[in-house]
Amino acid sequence: MPNSRIVLITGASRGIGRAIALRFAAEGDTVVVNYRANHAAAEDTLQRCRLTSPESIAYAADVSDPAEAAQLVQAVLNRFGRIDVLVNNAGISLQKQVQDTTDADWQKVVNVNLGAAFYVTKAALPAMIARKSGKIVNISSMWGLTGASCEAAYSAAKAGLIGWTKALAKEVGPSGIHVNCVAPGLIDTEMNANLSDADKCAVIDETPLCRIGTPQDVADAVLFFSSPQASFITGEVLRVDGGLTV
Repeated sequence: MPNSRIVLITGASRGIGRAIALRFAAEGDTVVVNYRANHAAAEDTLQRCRLTSPESIAYAADVSDPAEAAQLVQAVLNRFGRIDVLVNNAGISLQKQVQDTTDADWQKVVNVNLGAAFYVTKAALPAMIARKSGKIVNISSMWGLTGASCEAAYSAAKAGLIGWTKALAKEVGPSGIHVNCVAPGLIDTEMNANLSDADKCAVIDETPLCRIGTPQDVADAVLFFSSPQASFITGEVLRVDGGLTV
């Protein structure tokens, strides 16, 4: 489509990333579905995207590796000539007490949740700056705002992503680039599949909107930040948590 945007989404094979990919594809945008290893899930996401966005592609890359992150961005630029929207969604969780968290655990969680966003964005920025245009949306978490017991590494990485969003927004705003962040609450994804029904009910009881969020709720927020309606918004963190952290 002549007016379609080029949208690169990391960690887009499942869950929130998949919902974001499908939301942009439904708008007619060309989506790059990045994934690390789950080819079957990525292919399923891609085929769904192509129903409304036939030029969309999937690209395997471990974005927590700086070299692979740079290769991903260069491949997109080589194929499409630009990246209009970058969604840094790749992430992993870890539930361990601090004393049980190994150095390797810490480094992996921080590198996937925070480092990957840095690596991909660093590679994408020169082309965005040259065009004086670009939207970057980082996917954090409510735990980046409040902290979560037994998820210190994850909370720290997601909090870092919020701070990095604000700093980067100031740095690249003069180049016409918007940088914002979405902080989901409890969302119905595989990442939260280990929660018991009792735990989910407890969260719902504390949530003013009385439900668990859906990946589509997050995707809508990302789409907003990427739209003309957000043209005077940058450096913001939008909580998509039903009011849980109010």
